[in-house]
Amino acid sequence: MTRFLLRRAGQAVIVLLLVTVIVFVLLHLLPGGAARATLGTRATPQQLAHFNKVNGLDDPLWQQYVIWLKHLLQGDLGYSYRLNQSVASLIGERLPKTILLNVLALAIAVVIAIPIGLTQAVRRNGIFDYTATFLGFVFYSTPIFFLSLMLVLVFSLNLGWFPAQAPQASTVAGILAEPAGLVLPVASLVLLDIALFSRYMRSATLDNIVQDYVRTAFSKGAGSSRVLYRHILRNSLIPMVTIIGLSLPVLIAGSLVTEQVFNYPGMGLLFYQEAVTDDYPVLLGITLVVGFATVLGNLLADIGYAALDPRVRVS
Repeated sequence: MTRFLLRRAGQAVIVLLLVTVIVFVLLHLLPGGAARATLGTRATPQQLAHFNKVNGLDDPLWQQYVIWLKHLLQGDLGYSYRLNQSVASLIGERLPKTILLNVLALAIAVVIAIPIGLTQAVRRNGIFDYTATFLGFVFYSTPIFFLSLMLVLVFSLNLGWFPAQAPQASTVAGILAEPAGLVLPVASLVLLDIALFSRYMRSATLDNIVQDYVRTAFSKGAGSSRVLYRHILRNSLIPMVTIIGLSLPVLIAGSLVTEQVFNYPGMGLLFYQEAVTDDYPVLLGITLVVGFATVLGNLLADIGYAALDPRVRVS
């Protein structure tokens, strides 16, 4: 198991390094430029040249990357052109709030989706199965921005049950102190994940129900509940671990839209605001965090898979 973890961790570091190269190059190839976006359209050529020289933007691209990577290895993510604040402190303020939003959504979705998928498989081709399948397809095919706006329209503007804007507190504790404001942002993420997770759980359970070990368990006199929860459920959770691990970066990317719609003060809203002004250091820092979440999600999925299925460790 130790060799397996070391091998996966080494691969994760290489992938993360490649992510930094690709993201750095792509961001600096975008049209416009940080100088023009920061100084405005009335800035003179001399002012633009001075801005680029002070911030090292007139150096060759490979040289800018080497300098940025060197600072990154020292824990320095750079300085925001627009907000006049270090990128690390900006992300440090916003990341806990984004994690809070996503962890709440992921935990609720998993707790609800697994029983739904399990029940669909056991009662396949029944009313519950057809109803859950229909709703799952509806929510999964609905764009998250449209779903978020519908939630605001129905539950905030028409019914008045929940506020349309998320809590604006500066700390996680302050946001948790206003739970009503979290309901709609969390719900917009949860509905999509329930649709996805329940479909995978249903398929995995149906695959296991027809396996020989299930028939063997029944032939030995085991009851339906024991076979379902002791044997089928454990094996059906193996592909779910992979899906849940891979959903970590998807949740963060999805929260970019959710945070914008509900004005949630997290990392997604910060990314949107700084993207408008080409604030490269902030965009690089946030993209790096999302890339790290992607690699970490894959690594956790591999570890969880190996823990549930010893054959993975051998291969």
